[in-house]
Amino acid sequence: MTEKKSETPLKKVMIICSKGTIEDVYAALIMANGAVMEGIEAKIFFTFFGLDAITKKRMNKLHSSTVGNPAMRMPGGLPFPTLLGAIPGVEAGVSAMMKKQMADLDIPPVDEFLDMITAGGGEIYACKLAADMFKLTMDDLSEHTKAIITVGTLYAMSGGEGTQIIFV
Repeated sequence: MTEKKSETPLKKVMIICSKGTIEDVYAALIMANGAVMEGIEAKIFFTFFGLDAITKKRMNKLHSSTVGNPAMRMPGGLPFPTLLGAIPGVEAGVSAMMKKQMADLDIPPVDEFLDMITAGGGEIYACKLAADMFKLTMDDLSEHTKAIITVGTLYAMSGGEGTQIIFV
């Protein structure tokens, strides 16, 4: 079977990160970094709890979601009982374990990942509505944040063929 090539090559990705868990933030960071490494223009738009990834006080203190995560597995592959996630300290323990595994694989912390993305030409944006709701200003955000913008501005930036919007 012959694979059909896209008529319009991917030139730009706009990644929207709306959640602040380790797994969601790192999905956005890894996709953006991969894009810039492939020469694809990448912009990440952090909104709602995804803003934690670019908020100075929280960016390197992200946690994993242990409650309501059907994909969460215990060592050995057994499903992680949601009820366990409600026990004090369990989320912190799971998050610490996940961070250790990431460190063992030499996956950088959030601030270093943002360095890599922006050094490669990627751009980081914060959602104006969410920033207003959480009373955040540019002073609260990572120096990698280019601007706090509206959704309309985000869509205007995505114009042209060859752009893919990815919601994480």
